[in-house]
Amino acid sequence: MKNMPSAIEWKLSQGVVDYPAAISKMEQRVEAILSGTAPEMVWLLEHPPLYTSGTSAKPADLLDSMRFPVYSAGRGGQFTYHGPGQRVAYIMLDLKRRSAPQAPDLRAYVQQLEQWIIVTLAHFGLKGNVREGRVGVWVNDPNGQEAKIAALGIRIRKWVTYHGISLNVHPDLSHYGGIVPCGISNFGVTSLEALGIKTTLPEVDDVLKQEFGRVFS
Repeated sequence: MKNMPSAIEWKLSQGVVDYPAAISKMEQRVEAILSGTAPEMVWLLEHPPLYTSGTSAKPADLLDSMRFPVYSAGRGGQFTYHGPGQRVAYIMLDLKRRSAPQAPDLRAYVQQLEQWIIVTLAHFGLKGNVREGRVGVWVNDPNGQEAKIAALGIRIRKWVTYHGISLNVHPDLSHYGGIVPCGISNFGVTSLEALGIKTTLPEVDDVLKQEFGRVFS
């Protein structure tokens, strides 16, 4: 096996990226990481409007199957939405190499993803929280109600991660109306824009990249 390069590659795609093409590229990169021929990667992108279903998705939670394309993602979780104005970060890390000599810890990785989002939100004056039994990161909306601002969905192949997180910066939140997001119907979804925070995807990207090294050191 070749020695794996140690530096993480950051990739930023302009415009929207076709979902099946993204899955194919992630799977190719995972195989390259496993073979030691490519470094770990964080891929920042946007998708066109679409819904994805995870391994725990319930058919009844797809409220409008004709609104946008629906893809089976193979990741953990239930139904979620992706679209313009939402920063998707696909993270391909070798947990086995990172955790040696200890055994890889999937739960610790999920907690790192959550913390990464929380410290990113803090840069914009928002307090993010995690809730037992509710996947993702939550904030309080202007009415004091909890709303989801970021989703998590991961998959592992021989301890190399793929899929990742999505953070709502300024998406069209009405697009969530075709699903029950993550199977949770009694809480809403929100975004930085809906909370009165005017920022851009490049500004969010800068913070994500800055905080990643601290959280995943």
